[in-house]
Amino acid sequence: MTRPIAKPANVPARTRRRQRSPSLLRPALIVALAIACVFAFPTVLQAVRSAGGPVVGSKGNPPGMVAGQVAMSGLQAGACMSFSSKTGSGKTVFIDPGHGGLDPGVVGTVGQQQVLEKDVTLAVGMRLASLLQGDGYRVVMSRTQDSSVTKLSADDSVTGAMTASAVHRDLATRAACANAAAASVLVSIHFDAYDDPSVGGTETFYDAARPFAPDSKRLAADLQKALVSGLGSTDRGVWTDDQLAAPTLTASGSTYGHLIELGPRSAGYVDNPSQMPGALVEPLFLTNVAEAKLASTTAGQQRVAASLETGLQKYFSGA
Repeated sequence: MTRPIAKPANVPARTRRRQRSPSLLRPALIVALAIACVFAFPTVLQAVRSAGGPVVGSKGNPPGMVAGQVAMSGLQAGACMSFSSKTGSGKTVFIDPGHGGLDPGVVGTVGQQQVLEKDVTLAVGMRLASLLQGDGYRVVMSRTQDSSVTKLSADDSVTGAMTASAVHRDLATRAACANAAAASVLVSIHFDAYDDPSVGGTETFYDAARPFAPDSKRLAADLQKALVSGLGSTDRGVWTDDQLAAPTLTASGSTYGHLIELGPRSAGYVDNPSQMPGALVEPLFLTNVAEAKLASTTAGQQRVAASLETGLQKYFSGA
């Protein structure tokens, strides 16, 4: 969780001139291309199916879920999307992949490759949604693509980064989406950062000022235990959100004193607070090279998602 980091300036793509093939060769090329397409079709089809990894069932089969946007105004396309389960457990899990769009979150590095928090949280969130759908839960995703949740205007960014007020509004919209979806629980997914690259591990936060704080604490504890076990990470503990250091919170969150998605009502900061137990997880540090490498891989993202699924199952079982 960090303040927004400006995107690098866009570099226009260079176009390449296409050389014309001699007219006598054109028929031969067309025939060759047709033959190649016939033989390549099964491979391409399989690749397309495989690419759907984040949105297929836990056994690799399409879950047959139809997505629909929750009825709210001012949403980006692909934001606040509901996925109903055919089996129906009666529970709804609100999954919030942190950051998105102009807000990349933590920026880690593996070799020469950047690892952006917004990309990793989305990948984990989509995989978790797929697993939970297979378990019979209705899932609502705050975002399903690289974007903010609230629709932004030209005044909401400066030099390629979201303004503090836009970040505040975006976080409030995520909580409002969870409420509109009548979610049973809220799980916000983030990844951590620290100046010392040797620091790593897992930590989870909840808000102690809510009437359902005991349930939020139990949710946070179940998620933390499952993540530490599933990732083999250092257990950095479960904390209340008022114990977060000010630089970790957004500018508005620092004044508010809580995580905006989890905290109580406060006029001017959070007018529509989340109405269900919630927790914010930080499974790994993207500033730790080994942990960033794990988080950037498909296998690592699946491990994080599976661990979160285990924690949620434990919470809902009441055991």
